[in-house]
Amino acid sequence: MNILFVGDVVGSQGRDMIKEYVPKLKEKYRPQITVINGENAAGGKGITEKIYRGFLESGAQAVTLGNHTWDNKEIFEFIDRAKYLVRPANFPEGNPGKGIVYLKYNTEEVAIISLQGRTFMPVIDCPFKKADELIEEAKKRTSIIFVDFHAEATSEKQAMGWYLDGKVTAVIGTHTHVQTADNRILPGGTAFLTDVGMTGPYDGILGVEKEAVLRRFLTSLPVRFEVPKEGRKQLSAVLIDLDNQTGKARKIERILINDDHPFYS
Repeated sequence: MNILFVGDVVGSQGRDMIKEYVPKLKEKYRPQITVINGENAAGGKGITEKIYRGFLESGAQAVTLGNHTWDNKEIFEFIDRAKYLVRPANFPEGNPGKGIVYLKYNTEEVAIISLQGRTFMPVIDCPFKKADELIEEAKKRTSIIFVDFHAEATSEKQAMGWYLDGKVTAVIGTHTHVQTADNRILPGGTAFLTDVGMTGPYDGILGVEKEAVLRRFLTSLPVRFEVPKEGRKQLSAVLIDLDNQTGKARKIERILINDDHPFYS
């Protein structure tokens, strides 16, 4: 089985790349499961129901979120009926939505888990303890468990990878928007990548207009960050090949599409 995971979609340019390239990636790599992180999809902050459904129509089976989950207030109107929308599971008790979903492919089930880190991030429940709890639940149904770990610190992401090695199929980092080059299969059979990268503006800074970011660094004055609506675009993703029976990963491949890394079908 192959799982395709597309990283942090930012704004309309990111959505355009999903619409254009996810069908092409599915045709080329034939993934059985496709997951998209969409927490920045609505203008860089949150997600709407229309965008969520658009991702499903483009070929995703699940959409994960992160620290911007609640930024677009529309989410409160639909998250509890969005069967394939996964917010961080370690949000405090009482938050709407869910942190794990199960996807069916033929006779196999795949568990998709979202977790959020705490280093340089809002203080929420422990992602390591929540991971243990959800993995124990998921193991009763499937050996194929995919974890989107939405975190700031490289050290915390690597710690989660080692902590879950041999317990899950993959731990893939999101949030920092720059694709890292440390993709590997850990000794216990878990695929790991510190950050899958961003899908959206190619010539901005982490998905926002570079002029505003530069002004902030140069003046230390407060500025308004805007997501570009025009310009060059990129898509960042990862493909994981796994053994259906054991849930162990066999291969992990980074995917990067932009003007400097053209897509070849």
